[in-house]
Amino acid sequence: MNKQQLASKIWESADKMRSKIEANEYKDYILGFIFYKFLSNKEENVLKGMGLEDLKIVTEENAEIVESMQKRIGYFIAYENLFSTWIAKKSDFDVSNVRDALSAFNRLINASHKKVFENILDTLQTGLSKLGENSKAQTKAVSDVIYLIKDIPMDGNQDYDVLGFIYEYLISNFAANAGKKAGEFYTPHEVSLLMSEIVANHLKNRDHIEIYDPTSGSGSLLINIGTATAKYIENPNKIKYYAQELKQNTYNLTRMNLVMRGILPDNITTRNGDTLEDDWPFFDESHEYSPLYVDSVVSNPPYSQNWNPKDKESDPRYKEYGMAPKSKADFAFLLHDLYHLKNDGIMTIVLPHGVLSRSGEEGEIRKNLIEKNKIDAIIGLPANIFFGTGIPTIIMVLKKQKENTDIQIIDASKRFIKDGKNNKLRACDIKKIVDTLIERKSQEKFAKVVSIEEIRANGYNLNIPRYVDSEGERESFDMYACMHGGIPSVELNKLNNYFSVFANLKNELFKKLNDEYYCTEHKDVANFIKEHRDVQNYIKNFRKEFNDFSAYLSGALVQNPLDVNINIAEQILSSEIFKRIENIPIVDKYNAYQVLDDEWTKISADLEILKTEGMEAIRKVDPKLEIKKRNGKDEEVQTGWQGRIVPFELMQNYKLKDELEEIQNINNRLEDISARYVEIFEELSEEEKENIKIAVNNDNTEFLKSGVQKLAKSIKKDADVVEKYIADIIIEVDDLVLEEKKLNKDVKEKNAKLEKKTIEFISNLTDNEIKIVLTIKWVEPICTKIDNLANEVVDEFIKKVDAKVHKYDVTLSSLDEQIDSISKDLAGLLDELVGNEFDLQGLEELKTLLGGGDNE
Repeated sequence: MNKQQLASKIWESADKMRSKIEANEYKDYILGFIFYKFLSNKEENVLKGMGLEDLKIVTEENAEIVESMQKRIGYFIAYENLFSTWIAKKSDFDVSNVRDALSAFNRLINASHKKVFENILDTLQTGLSKLGENSKAQTKAVSDVIYLIKDIPMDGNQDYDVLGFIYEYLISNFAANAGKKAGEFYTPHEVSLLMSEIVANHLKNRDHIEIYDPTSGSGSLLINIGTATAKYIENPNKIKYYAQELKQNTYNLTRMNLVMRGILPDNITTRNGDTLEDDWPFFDESHEYSPLYVDSVVSNPPYSQNWNPKDKESDPRYKEYGMAPKSKADFAFLLHDLYHLKNDGIMTIVLPHGVLSRSGEEGEIRKNLIEKNKIDAIIGLPANIFFGTGIPTIIMVLKKQKENTDIQIIDASKRFIKDGKNNKLRACDIKKIVDTLIERKSQEKFAKVVSIEEIRANGYNLNIPRYVDSEGERESFDMYACMHGGIPSVELNKLNNYFSVFANLKNELFKKLNDEYYCTEHKDVANFIKEHRDVQNYIKNFRKEFNDFSAYLSGALVQNPLDVNINIAEQILSSEIFKRIENIPIVDKYNAYQVLDDEWTKISADLEILKTEGMEAIRKVDPKLEIKKRNGKDEEVQTGWQGRIVPFELMQNYKLKDELEEIQNINNRLEDISARYVEIFEELSEEEKENIKIAVNNDNTEFLKSGVQKLAKSIKKDADVVEKYIADIIIEVDDLVLEEKKLNKDVKEKNAKLEKKTIEFISNLTDNEIKIVLTIKWVEPICTKIDNLANEVVDEFIKKVDAKVHKYDVTLSSLDEQIDSISKDLAGLLDELVGNEFDLQGLEELKTLLGGGDNE
């Protein structure tokens, strides 16, 4: 399994196992055990690296080993407390083993590493009692968890990435199920990535970087910032992480997450405390107060919470800008972050949209920030993007020293896809926002670089719609066209970005009715556009730009997969795509980027496996496992085989097309037989069904095959058992049942042979065949989807033209004529009706209303 499959499997099982325990609580247990497994495996690897094979001598009494481990990794775990020992105990395992181990761990931390490890497992230790009513129930619950996570790899080239991915995956899924409490510990991954890319671009090419999150939650935001900046720094160990978190259990998540990502303990400085009430003082060697100043501060603080501003007027964080109101701490967090920034640093903070326009103390702070030139950019995010709240939010980017005096405002509120109950930024959305920020450009309905003069004129109100109108254009109707038909030229002009590319199309598709209105005489507009030479040339030119793109991708990915730098490869490939698409008008380059990113998710998963296991992994097949109910319990059952890298379907289409086609033909025939059953059964009357009750199911909805066979057997012995017409039907159905039974047997045998052959082909792939297979899997999907982008442009154009052409098809004049004609017809029909005196008076009045009465 790749990391996505493993993470998904663990989550599905964990979600079932937690039963009635709240997701917000259960996360602390499962994530705590994953962390303990990490610590345990790390010690085992170090011990084995020292040449120690017999781990049973690893006890507290062996002072030399205890001291060696504490110096090397900062802690010591005795053999009896190792995660692997718990697994080895099998039925002898007991929850008391965990309690003893966690207690011993805290006692045996190296003094120099206490800030990183001390009490880090307290949430797990104190919560064990909640996993069951008694020791037996707790043992069962803990045993289920440790067996669930035992397959998470903790050694190999990709340790931290796989482990970190699973950890992040679980946190995000727990957050999705934790409601409002999710905001306490998790920033959605896409928002985190957006903030990370903004920060990383500002900090690139620095030799040493310090980053700080004062409301760190699970630590995922801080880690993503570190990962993004690491792409631009030669030595990732030159990144130092500072984190502060108020809640003890969430603070422990921060520390676990940082440690498991392979960050050196010396580069981790964390604190459990109240960011606003108790600023983070650092003391130098002479014990003098020395504030913390970092290259970047990132945060997603709690929105609009209460705080205590009393006696903080002289606090250096706030005194230059003002005091946030007691009922809304948003600007207090922002000013805290800004204070801890170096002069050449950058900060990003997530805040509720209201901070842009609220008056009073907040209005004064906002004015001071603007006049002191600290706000660099504002990004409006989609609503409902955070778990547990649907309020509109923004990312504000600030710098202590800016090269310009304007503010860039971006409205990304319309750029998202639905993901369950929430909205989600796509990779192309993130890329477009970051590119727009870097290039600092204005773009209609998306971004505007706003001068300080304009902001002053708006009373320092930064509400995004004042500067960027991202709303779609409202539909309007032309009165002349409504009455007389035709297409207004002003409406056709809205398609000029297309007509400027398809230079001859407009005049050949439309003809002028007068100076201001057009019409078309082409009945099949869509086909005319598709076949037009300008459109064909456009598609041809697009394909010319990507003519050798398949070869380029093969060279970049397939020729030497082990040499691919996963961290920067997507960036390199996207630059190549953008370069090729640069001279192609209309196509949105960010759609091409989304194509790449969608496929890159799969490609990078394969590359991680190859870098961990080597190229031989391509020739490996693994059991295909599914969870199935057995005796009322969920059990993992093997249902077949699957390629570790190469999908069976791909291999079969490449090497076993004839066998695949043969099986498909049989399946097609089986579908025909099923359809014939239905057809025959529906032709029978209810009386006929009653006469052959033995051959019909209890619901009277379909044939009962066993009954059909019995009845057919009787008919063959005595043809007079039923009417000849019915007998012929039963014999036909019986023949179909026999054919179906034989075909099912054949297809089962052929599938088994196909699976066997597929395994043989995958296992014996030559080096050259591996390149072909990887090209089919990695390269062809990207090329196919990018090639289709030009067609998508044309299809979108056709859709817009079609709307214009048919918008005024039915004029008000023609409607009036139709209504008049129908009214007269109806009035004429009323003349044929008869009734008493009063009925006739009523009908006469109705005819008058319809315009067909005597007074017409």
